[in-house]
Amino acid sequence: MPKANYHTHTYRCHHAEGTDRAYVEQALAGGFTTLGFSDHTPWRYAGDYVATVRMTPGQLPDYLASVRSLRAEYAGRIEILAGLECEYFPDYIDWLRQMAGEQRLDYLIFGNHFYPSDETAPYFGRATKDVGMLRRYTDAALAGIESGLFSYFAHPDLFMASYPGFDANARAASREICRAAKRCALPLEYNLLGARRNEQYRLDGYPHPGFWRIAAEEGCTAILGVDAHVPAHLADPKFWDAGLALLRGLGMELTHTIRLRPWEK
Repeated sequence: MPKANYHTHTYRCHHAEGTDRAYVEQALAGGFTTLGFSDHTPWRYAGDYVATVRMTPGQLPDYLASVRSLRAEYAGRIEILAGLECEYFPDYIDWLRQMAGEQRLDYLIFGNHFYPSDETAPYFGRATKDVGMLRRYTDAALAGIESGLFSYFAHPDLFMASYPGFDANARAASREICRAAKRCALPLEYNLLGARRNEQYRLDGYPHPGFWRIAAEEGCTAILGVDAHVPAHLADPKFWDAGLALLRGLGMELTHTIRLRPWEK
């Protein structure tokens, strides 16, 4: 199967490092045939809120120019795509759809980090500690899945980074999310940055085996995502190979391609 990664960040988000070119070079070293850049969306907020985990709107032109310049330079060696990782923010979703069209983005991936926006809401990866917040995560996940904007759902089990255990409520939320993804034919990402952190810090977070057993039972399609915040992660085969083996062991359908510009359909 060709090797493709669509989940790649850049220094502009304030929590990744390395040059854009370094990510391309490391992707080549890692045997990738497709590299998609998907840094965090520079939301155009209604007020004066300034996020610390994403580029500003003013940085978007430079980001796209850099990625597209690399696409032209490396043509014939690796396919390079320009995308963004986005939440589902109800008040701003029309702006996102319009911006994606105007900028001719190749794709958007859904990362359910905050809801209804990061202006007022906590990060799900740290705040999903009770059933109420788990319900908010699930509702936001369903809205994003059903929006038709996204090419896949990144780290769909992010809630397990802080939820206290894979109990009946976590199982029910997982099944609800997986059934929606299956119904909408939206691939679910097995996130390799999470796998790396699980091993490094001896966590039982995401990707969580219980979630992925349910995803397999529901007939979901899986896609691997490096979620690269450091270029060298793209050249390290350890977590890629382990994730691929796990998903194949579950009998899951795997994809290495995504729908481009689904908002135009």
